[in-house]
Amino acid sequence: MGIIEAILLGLLQGITEFLPVSSSGHLVLARALSGSNIEPGITFEIVVHFGSFCSIAVYYRKLILQILSDLFKSITPAGIRDGRFKNDENTRLSYIILLSMIPAMIVGFTLKSSIEDAFLNPGFVSLMLLVTGTILYSTKFVGNPDKDVNVSRGLWVGVAQAFAIIPGISRSGSTISLGLLLGIERDKIANFSFLMVLPVLAGAMLLEILELMEAGEILLPAGSLVAGFFTSFISGYLALSYLIKLLKRDKFYYFSFYCWTVGVLGIIYFYFIL
Repeated sequence: MGIIEAILLGLLQGITEFLPVSSSGHLVLARALSGSNIEPGITFEIVVHFGSFCSIAVYYRKLILQILSDLFKSITPAGIRDGRFKNDENTRLSYIILLSMIPAMIVGFTLKSSIEDAFLNPGFVSLMLLVTGTILYSTKFVGNPDKDVNVSRGLWVGVAQAFAIIPGISRSGSTISLGLLLGIERDKIANFSFLMVLPVLAGAMLLEILELMEAGEILLPAGSLVAGFFTSFISGYLALSYLIKLLKRDKFYYFSFYCWTVGVLGIIYFYFIL
């Protein structure tokens, strides 16, 4: 893999991982349109996923440190005596994040391969982008949500995250949209959506590392790996910042027009022209 290809794949990962347009769906379409089998390899996937992980960690660094600090305080003798585990907002958020991972873990360990094998089809992905666009557009009618993330709402958002394993269904689009429809405040659902994906990304990297150790894949040139990481990290950070700004301005549904456009063009091309 050359540096230019690494940069392009890093951009694809970094931008589409955070913007609600489906990173897996765009990879399927890119493969089909290029007429080649774009397979970055396990090593490169680990690197660009780590770039995305670092984007979130850096963007939310203050909140993450505060959550970890409050969580630690809640398990001290004084914290247990004061009931911080029940009363502290950041501590509650931490265990709701853990609970929200359950649906994605179930799907990831039981259905991921069969779902991806069945639906890695550019025509089907185009149809799913229409679904994603409709989900995003529904947020236009939300109004001013004012609720917190609680256990039940967090679990429902976790179900939306699991649903996004289907290529063409956006993870951030599904989780944020459902959160808004459930009445969760814009800032809080954005924070929750991107914090809850950190353990998922960490788990994905761990599985890829285990797969790499088992397969004994030959490492790529260091230059390509470095280029892929920094491109994924920088583009991911910028995409995340941009998304949060649009969400605060009640313009999250703008991405629906992009998804509908790509979906319609994909359906026309893959079902009627190709």
